[in-house]
Amino acid sequence: MDRFYIDGAWVAPAGRDTIPVEDPVHETIIEHVPAGTAEDVDRAVAAARRAFPAWAAADPAERAAHLDKLHTVLAGRADEIARTVARELGSPMKVATAVHAGLPLTVLRSYADLAARPLPEETIGNSTVVREPIGVVGAITPWNYPLHQVVAKLAPALATGCTVVLKPSEITPLVAYLLFDAIDAAGLPPGVVNLVTGTGPVVGEAVAAHPDVDLVSFTGSTRVGARISHLAADRIARVALELGGKSANVILADADLTKAVKVGVGNALLNSGQTCTAWTRMLVHSSRYEEAVELATASAARYTMGDPFDENTRLGPVSSRAQKTRVRGYVEKGLAEGARLTTGGLDAPVPATGHFVAPTVLADVLPDATVAQEEIFGPVLSIIPFADDDDAVTIANNSRYGLAGGVWSGDEERALRVARRMRTGQVDINGGRFNPLAPFGGYKQSGLGRELGPHGLHEFLETKAIQR
Repeated sequence: MDRFYIDGAWVAPAGRDTIPVEDPVHETIIEHVPAGTAEDVDRAVAAARRAFPAWAAADPAERAAHLDKLHTVLAGRADEIARTVARELGSPMKVATAVHAGLPLTVLRSYADLAARPLPEETIGNSTVVREPIGVVGAITPWNYPLHQVVAKLAPALATGCTVVLKPSEITPLVAYLLFDAIDAAGLPPGVVNLVTGTGPVVGEAVAAHPDVDLVSFTGSTRVGARISHLAADRIARVALELGGKSANVILADADLTKAVKVGVGNALLNSGQTCTAWTRMLVHSSRYEEAVELATASAARYTMGDPFDENTRLGPVSSRAQKTRVRGYVEKGLAEGARLTTGGLDAPVPATGHFVAPTVLADVLPDATVAQEEIFGPVLSIIPFADDDDAVTIANNSRYGLAGGVWSGDEERALRVARRMRTGQVDINGGRFNPLAPFGGYKQSGLGRELGPHGLHEFLETKAIQR
């Protein structure tokens, strides 16, 4: 893993600097990857630019066939993908297998199918409206879902005829190398997909500011998303941003409380709470509040921490020592602002090594409290009471974010009315299952644009009107 993938080949980086990749469970260095430079980005973008005309002009069936072959190759390596994510992220194997390996394969399969069915032309009066690939895409992806977030950008970009330069997170880059081994084995044309690893301030900024990158697709923090927007705006380039979240899980008085709380806790703690869509605010009707607190406390306490390869492990570490310090700081802040600790917390026992934070439940959290407003990105759940449906909607919308959410009620139409009033990109009613074909993205500071399914194709297309 000492090379980049550029123009269909593994090539040496311009410099000699490397970045260590840590196992967050054992706190050991398991690999090094190259620290790319602006020169490396220039080479990758140039390769993508050369490859673009032929790939854009290719028959949709040809592009679909390439994606289908990639899916076949990658599916054969699902176990290796899961084990790699378990090592570099610390994700328990059950989650690594089902989510980190399984979900991107599902998304890739969907785009292999969609690639063969391009969006139809539209006739408006004497105009024919066509869609064309935007060009070279700079994809900058995060560490928390290191393969899924790559595939969610790469697959629709390739399906529409775009070429790609990928900068994966330097914290979890190893699974990207597995992907590019599969890309090489699948025989995608040279330059269509390129890999440059490195840090955000160097490689990420070089990609975002590059004059030959037509679209920057970024997933990560709102702070970095704002920086990328500025870099792209300086050259009037498009951006697609999937950013932070502080999602509310609204449990109405007539809900199946046991199920709502259990599923809600599982959602908040998935991936050690390092999920942008996590329902980290549990809003419960005051008449059932204390019962919900007891259920949430008991449920969270059953999440056993440990080695990801131990089948009893339900909660892995957070990604790094810095992230552990950050999460613990939020817990401390929540307690200082009056929250009631019901399980976990700063003094809870955790494994002797590893960046572990105990699953933590904070009750009696005020809607404007720091832990109710800021994205913690760790296994911390805040529980907030509400008086009625209007109050619940007000609290749920009291956030600068708007990415996801949930509503629980014995009356589905009532739940739907509440869901329609929530200012957020996705809402699950009574635990509605995730749909990989539905548009994914946020309101407000949670981002711009949508990923997944047919809606995810639009981000990578330009619209042209031809008059006759």
